[in-house]
Amino acid sequence: MKKILLCLSIFGIFACKQEAPKDYVTLSGSIENQLSDSLFVFQGRNFSKTIKVAENGTFRDTLKVKTGMYGIYDGKTPTQIYLKNGYDLKINMDTESVKETLTFSGDGEEPNNYLVEKFAMQEKLIEPDIFDLEEADFNAKVVKIESDLNLFLEKHAKGLDSTLLANEKAQILQFKPGITGQYKQIQGRAAQFASFIGKPSPEFTNYENIKGGKTSLSDLKGKYVYIDLWATWCGPCLREIPSLKEVEKEFHDKNIEFVSISVDNGRGYKAETKEEAAKLAYEGWKKMIDDKNLGGIQLFADNGFQSSFVQNYKVNGIPRFILIDPAGNVINADAPRPSSFKLKQVLNGLENI
Repeated sequence: MKKILLCLSIFGIFACKQEAPKDYVTLSGSIENQLSDSLFVFQGRNFSKTIKVAENGTFRDTLKVKTGMYGIYDGKTPTQIYLKNGYDLKINMDTESVKETLTFSGDGEEPNNYLVEKFAMQEKLIEPDIFDLEEADFNAKVVKIESDLNLFLEKHAKGLDSTLLANEKAQILQFKPGITGQYKQIQGRAAQFASFIGKPSPEFTNYENIKGGKTSLSDLKGKYVYIDLWATWCGPCLREIPSLKEVEKEFHDKNIEFVSISVDNGRGYKAETKEEAAKLAYEGWKKMIDDKNLGGIQLFADNGFQSSFVQNYKVNGIPRFILIDPAGNVINADAPRPSSFKLKQVLNGLENI
């Protein structure tokens, strides 16, 4: 009997001994259509780690972190995740459509799936044409969005730890002053580009046309020209594609050409040399045109952002849209984007279109 009690006591000691919490994160998962042999995890300049990705797209590694937001970079599209020591987090995604396919499972899945859902919701709530609204309408819209963001956070608050919850609350507090400042800045752009109006447009010459041959701006004289400056790695550019297709369809029989000029120069592609990166960017441009069935006139700029046409229009961010009249003069050097309700109003108001 004493032996039995001794054994039970020893068992109790071992059973009650708690395993020390992990002081690291375990990251694993798989990447479809992988773009490189590595997955880069980073937090500004404070932290970075490269995780090797096998040929079949799977990966697994550990890392010690400070609780907070981190970026992961698959070679093309950076994505945010939330990490905390102790997590055993599995990530799955397809580089062809990261936002649509990114999923998390395992310990740490709840806050990260919340972030995925939040980003998707924000894209629907905060549409680009919000900056085209009159000030009173803009302010009313911002109040409504702020309310929706608070309701969304309240709905998911129980699944978030205190650090993430505090961070999300702080972001909502910063939302209104941040977007209002952006609105005022955008409204001020009209004056910045007013000097272009009515003057001959800067030229582009012999840009490669996806359909073959070369195209110059002078080839399009006699027609209105709506130019879209974009790149395959630019998320806001890609979000305009469905709207651009819709506008092209509505005005296909009018006296206007829709011209998309890619400024891809290697960003988003892992390569050993600038030449190799440029080649990958060029191939990526052709692939995206085919995959997304892009219409209009598709051109490739001769030197990315450093192209004289881009520089002469003082382009420091994309997407950027330009409207030129049949004589080759500038109507608007910062025209409404396709998703803006103002674009169709402008186009319908053109003479002899």
